[in-house]
Amino acid sequence: MGWSWEHDCFGSLMFSCPLQSWRDCLTEVLEEKNVVEELKTEWKRLWRERFDDRVRAEGIANKDYSQVFVERGTVILATRNFKLMNFRDVLEAHGIVDVHKYVSPDPRVGGWGKFVRANITAQRGGKAVKRAASYVAEPKVKQHLKKGGRGWMHV
Repeated sequence: MGWSWEHDCFGSLMFSCPLQSWRDCLTEVLEEKNVVEELKTEWKRLWRERFDDRVRAEGIANKDYSQVFVERGTVILATRNFKLMNFRDVLEAHGIVDVHKYVSPDPRVGGWGKFVRANITAQRGGKAVKRAASYVAEPKVKQHLKKGGRGWMHV
């Protein structure tokens, strides 16, 4: 590659490099995609093959998963005072630049799930309330009381 130092119109020194060809970009994208797929399979295997300790209420890794930075015996799931591992952090540690392409955002932060809960479900709830408020039940027809309303006891 031809790296060079050039001067801009103001006389300051700047670094320039040639643009990549489309083949180079395509191979980089495919390599990144393959790395992400390998990490996904390792991540799924970690969660599928974990040991669930029911006494301590923990999930423990039963093997070494070097690609996702988990050693054997590491607690990966617990009920109290525990920060859950995040696949997004694993991708960032591997140097993946655009993590949002491969992992959807947390539902509490945003994404399709939050959009549906905030906008679509809220609109439906309004219709259901209006429909329920507009419903008026027919008055019940009371039956004729036996023995003048004194009940069924024989006195």
